[in-house]
Amino acid sequence: MFARFPSTAWDDDGVWVFSGAVGGGDGAMELAVAHAMVRRASSGELDEALRIYRPAAPVVVFGRRDTHLPGFDAAVRSARKAGFEPVVRAVGGRPVAYTAEAVVIDHVKHERLAPEGLETRFKQFGQMYADVLREFGIDARIGAVPGEYCPGAHSVSARGVVKLVGTGQRVVRNAWLFSVLIVVGDDALLQPLLADVYRHLDLPFDPASVGSLSTEVPGLDFETIERRILDAYHAENPSPLDESTLQLATSLAADHRAGHVR
Repeated sequence: MFARFPSTAWDDDGVWVFSGAVGGGDGAMELAVAHAMVRRASSGELDEALRIYRPAAPVVVFGRRDTHLPGFDAAVRSARKAGFEPVVRAVGGRPVAYTAEAVVIDHVKHERLAPEGLETRFKQFGQMYADVLREFGIDARIGAVPGEYCPGAHSVSARGVVKLVGTGQRVVRNAWLFSVLIVVGDDALLQPLLADVYRHLDLPFDPASVGSLSTEVPGLDFETIERRILDAYHAENPSPLDESTLQLATSLAADHRAGHVR
């Protein structure tokens, strides 16, 4: 049922590796899978697991605190009007948007002192993803991009000008979740959409800060991107998501919907 990859810097016993989208284009279900993974890591059912997938449908992913802003209802309606499903994630940060032209990675680990490694993980994985992009010939830099969506000190950009990779974390009892979004394409579609969403929420944003791998390296394909990411984790032979995680995710999906807003 599971595939494992050899020992890494994070786990000498191996890590479960999953790939592929679930939920038939249900963005809330995709987020619920990450939620389920970190819950199972917290309980010790999973020691460490990595999931990589290409989203099946476009979404705008809000942070929990965004839902309390006066313009949230309008932002949700704007997302739906543009054909994007509005969902709410477990990890922190401000709104992000992506289409099927993206790669998402969720990494969880059972770790007793999870809060103490928060900054170290941001630095370690940020450097790893910057190195991956450099192998594609991109002038990848780590740090906040002026006017970027979901601002963060550990964003990975091209030339410090356009954001390509965003990272976020959630720490729970005895476990952590590290999530990564790589925008591969459709940046021209995302720019005006995010501009509307951020305007409704009264948050600063510059559409010009949105970039993509395909804009930087035309012709770069998903198979190459995914293979290089798995190589960076020393991963091999990923398998579909296991049934236990899928069942738990199904029970959590409602927590990630913005369905109460019309």
